[in-house]
Amino acid sequence: MHTSIRTSGKPTGRFTARAHRTAFPPLLAGVALATGTLLSQAVFAQAGDFPSRPVIVTTPFAVGSGPDVVLRVVAEKLGKAWNQRLIVENKPGGGGFIAIDTVRRATADGYSLLQLDSEHLAALPHLYRQRRFETLKTFEPAASLFRTPFLVAVPTDSKWKSMADLVAAAKAEPGKLSYGSWGVGSPGHLGGELLEDKAAITMQHIPYREVSQLYMNVGTGDVTWSFASIPSSQATFKSGKIRYLAVATPKRIPQMPDVPTIEEAGGPAGIDVNSFVVLVAPQGVPAAVREKIGNDVAKVMADPDIKARFDAFAFEVIDWKADEILRRAEEKSAVYKKLIDGANISLD
Repeated sequence: MHTSIRTSGKPTGRFTARAHRTAFPPLLAGVALATGTLLSQAVFAQAGDFPSRPVIVTTPFAVGSGPDVVLRVVAEKLGKAWNQRLIVENKPGGGGFIAIDTVRRATADGYSLLQLDSEHLAALPHLYRQRRFETLKTFEPAASLFRTPFLVAVPTDSKWKSMADLVAAAKAEPGKLSYGSWGVGSPGHLGGELLEDKAAITMQHIPYREVSQLYMNVGTGDVTWSFASIPSSQATFKSGKIRYLAVATPKRIPQMPDVPTIEEAGGPAGIDVNSFVVLVAPQGVPAAVREKIGNDVAKVMADPDIKARFDAFAFEVIDWKADEILRRAEEKSAVYKKLIDGANISLD
C-alpha cells in the first residue's frame, strides 16, 4: 500500500494521507470495540467469579505472632464472605525471602496472596543489594490491614525518667548504651538508627532471634532499652519488669494516654517508628480482581469485632488503596535507604 508524503502543503501519490486515514477506520474501530468489549467482559467476569476455589495466603511471620493472628482473623471472616477457604501458610525465615520466593513464582490470578510488612516492602531491597530484588516491582498491593506504633521500653528500675535522660546518657558515653531489636533491618533496629541520627548520638545495637528473650533482657538490664509494640511486650510489662518511657508517634496513643511522645519526653522531634502490614499479589493480577480483594478486605477490617480486638493492642486499622500503599512504602524506602546507607548495614 502506498501513502502520500506532503510537500509544499499538497499531497502527492495515488492515495492522499486523508484518504488513507478514512478508508478503514470503521472496520478497525469495530474490531477494536468488539475486542475491548470481550476483554472487559472477561475481566469483570473473572472478578465477579472470584474466588471460585480456595485462596492461599502465605506469610513470613511465625504462628502466634501479631501479624499472623490478625491474618487468621481476617481470613476466617473473609472466607465466610467469599464462601471459600482462605488457607494461611506460615513460611518464616530467610529475611522473608522463603515466603516471598514461594509467591513470586505463583500464577498471577489472585489465588496466591502474600502478607508483608512495610519493612519487607521498603527496607529489604536496601539490605540485600546483591540480590537486586525490588519488592514493589515484583508484587502489587492488594489490600491494607493495619499499622502498629512502637514504644520505648526500659527496665522498671532504670534511672532514666525521660527521653532527655536517655539521650544525655548516650551523649556522655558514646557507643556504650545498648538497644535491642528483633533483628537487623527490623523497625526496632532502624528506629534506633533514626534516633541516633536525630539526636546525634551513637549506641550499640544488639539483635535478638526471639522477641520474648529481648524483653526479658530489657527487664533484667542486660540490654539498656528497646522499641516495643504492646502485644509483643505486654507480658513483660504486666509482670512489672519493664516500663514505657515514651511512644514513638507524633501523638499519644489512646491505649497508653499517660505515656508521652518522644518529643514530649525531651527527645528529638520527627521520630515516628511504626510498621504497617498489607497483602500483595504477584505482578499481573487483573486490576478488577485486586480491587475486589481490596474492597472486601476493607469491609472485613471495618467489622466492629476486629476493631475492638485491634484497639487492645494499639493496632490501627488502615484502609489504604493501592496507590496510597505505594506512596507510604516509597516514603519509608527513602528514609530507610538513608539510614541503611549511613550505617553501612548489609545482609548480603
